[in-house]
Amino acid sequence: MREYKLVVLGSGGVGKSALTVQFVQSVFVDRYDPTIEDSYRKQVEVDNQQCMLEILDTAGTEQFTAMRDLYMKNGQGFILVFSIILASTFEELGELHRQILRVKDVDKVPIVLVGNKCDLEGDRKVPREKGELLSQKWGGTPFYETSARTRINVDEVFYDLVRMINRQNPIKVDKSKGNKVKKCAIL
Repeated sequence: MREYKLVVLGSGGVGKSALTVQFVQSVFVDRYDPTIEDSYRKQVEVDNQQCMLEILDTAGTEQFTAMRDLYMKNGQGFILVFSIILASTFEELGELHRQILRVKDVDKVPIVLVGNKCDLEGDRKVPREKGELLSQKWGGTPFYETSARTRINVDEVFYDLVRMINRQNPIKVDKSKGNKVKKCAIL
C-alpha cells in the first residue's frame, strides 16, 4: 500500500484542523484551539487503490513558522487553506506557496487551494473568483470551496491531492516480478 504525506497549511483560524478532523473522523470540531502540530493517519481507497494518508495539520500562528520548512521538505502534497470570511487569510497564501516551491526547489508541487467556511456565505469577504484566479496563476491548481461544518467538498480535497501526487509520481510496476526465470550457472 502506498503512503502519502499530506500537509495542511494556512493562517490561524481558517479551519485547517476542522477540515482534517472532519475528513479523518467525520466529526465537526467547532471550538478554536490553536494547533501546534497534529498528525493523523487514515486508510482510504482512491481510484481503486488502497492508500495510507499521513496528514500533518500545522500551526497557523506566526510563532511556529520555523517548523514550516521541515513540513514542506517532507510533504508530498499540500492543502493551502484560507477562510472565505477573512480576506487577510487569502492574501497570506502567496507567501506560503512561494515558500513551498523554494523549500522543495521545484517549479510545481501537488497543491490544492481551499476556501473554507463556504457555509457562511452571508459573511463572505473573498469572492469565489479570487480563488479561481489564484488557482490559474498557480498553473491550474485545483480550487475547492469547502465547509468542514457541513462536510462540503471535504473528501474531494484530499482525494484530488492524492491523484495529483499519483500523476506526478506514478508507481512503477516491476513486470518482471512473478515472471522470474531461474537461470542455471554454467561452470
